[in-house]
Parts: sequence; structure tokens; C-alpha cells
Amino acid sequence: MRNRIFLAVVVLSALAAFAQQTNSSSSASSASASASQSASDREPLASPRSKDFWDGDDPNLVNLITHPFANKKYVQRHVTPIRDRINELDQLTSETSRQIKDVDTRAQQGIQLASEKSSLADQHASDAATKAQGAQTAANQASTRVAKAEQMVGGLDQYKGSAQTEIRFRPGQTVLSKTAKDALDEMAAPLKDQRGYIIEVRGFAPGQGQAATRSSQRMADSVVRYLVLTHSIPVYRIYAMSMGNAAATAEGKQSRGARVEVNVLKNDLVTSAQQ
Repeated sequence: MRNRIFLAVVVLSALAAFAQQTNSSSSASSASASASQSASDREPLASPRSKDFWDGDDPNLVNLITHPFANKKYVQRHVTPIRDRINELDQLTSETSRQIKDVDTRAQQGIQLASEKSSLADQHASDAATKAQGAQTAANQASTRVAKAEQMVGGLDQYKGSAQTEIRFRPGQTVLSKTAKDALDEMAAPLKDQRGYIIEVRGFAPGQGQAATRSSQRMADSVVRYLVLTHSIPVYRIYAMSMGNAAATAEGKQSRGARVEVNVLKNDLVTSAQQ
């Protein structure tokens, strides 16, 4: 095998030498032909340049073996910058990938945070809508109550006095006598199963200041208690007031004694509708 390689190298060397001689003879003939031409027509001389084995030096075995391309250090010297650049590119690629991953992570976190804030805002909006609906319902109920109150106030002047009873008490006593109970029975009996009426109970007592007021309050309470317990009059239809000695003060006279005035007031509109 080595002999074959050596023989091939020798043949190639001979062919290269023959080609070089042929080129030299052709160059000489060309030079003699051009010598007859004038100096102005000649080609400018080419600048000399260095030649090595690969640029046309003799293709001998020594040049082939000692040429830098056959040297391992030469190859490493030219390959090392390329390897360094490749490593640098790998580092840049790794750094770029890491930055892209960080950006993607931050983007995902931002999207998640925005989604949480959006959900929280939706929840707040829903709570606000619920509260607004509750406020609207309360406002409607309040408006209904106001309308009823206005209707009630507007119908107050429709109540007219239909019966009046005066209950007398002995000084310092709040117990109803038989005569007082009979008078209350006679007044309350016609009110059974009726609507559209109110009972006004006003207590008066002789004396001065708070003592008279408290005494009149106790007498009015005894009348209200009897009407509610005996005749089942609804409490909301009874309006009790303790007047003290107000009647005597307003009239400029002496008080007519301890008493309770009971007035039955009926609404003409309700009475007409029942009839």
C-alpha cells in the first residue's frame, strides 16, 4: 500500500515538472515574439508575490509533508477561534433563551395578576349591584310606607266623633267603678267587627306639675287596659294621652276632678264603603 502511494506521488511530481517546462518554453517563445514590438505596447510588469506549495512550488514530497496544512498545531491555531466563536454563540443563545423564559414567566404572572384583579373587580361589581338592588328595594318600601302615611294623614280629617264617654274617678284612685265599666261596655259593644275607627283616651287629674300628669296617665291606662282585655279592642286603634291639669289651666278654671274622656272617632269613607 505504501509503495503504491509513493509511486503515485512520483508520477504526479513528473507530470507537474513536465507541465512547468511546457509553460516555460511557451513563455520564452512569447517573449521573443513580443521583443519586436515597441516599448509602448508592452504589458506592465506584474508585482512579485510569494508562492508556496499550493501556489505552484515544486510538488515534492518534502513540501507536502512539511506544509502548514499538514501540521496539527496549524490546524488547531485556525480552528480554535472558530470554536471560541461557536462557544460564544452558544452562550448568547443560552442567555437569550433564559431572557425569553424570564419574559414569558413575567408575562404569565402579569396575566394571572390581571385575571385575579379582573375577577375581584367583577365580584365587587356584583356586590355593588346587589347592594344597589337592595337599596332600590328599601327605597321602594320606604316610598310605599310614605305613600301609606300620606294617605293616613290625608284621611285624618275624615275621622268624625261618633260617641263620647266620661269616666269619673275618686281622688287618688285608678280602679274603674261598676258605673264606669258599664259606660265603657255600652260604648265598645257597637265597635265589634268594625273597621275605620280610633278611640281617643285623655286622662285629667287635679294637682300641679308631674304629679298630676302621672295620676292622669294611670287613670288613662286603666281605661285602655279594660277596653283591650274585655272588648278585644286592638291597641293600635287606641291613642292614650295624659293631660294632667291641662284643661283647668287652659280654661282658667278649677279642674272638674279626676276623669278620663273617651271619644270614638270613625272614618266616614270606610263607613260608607262598608255600607
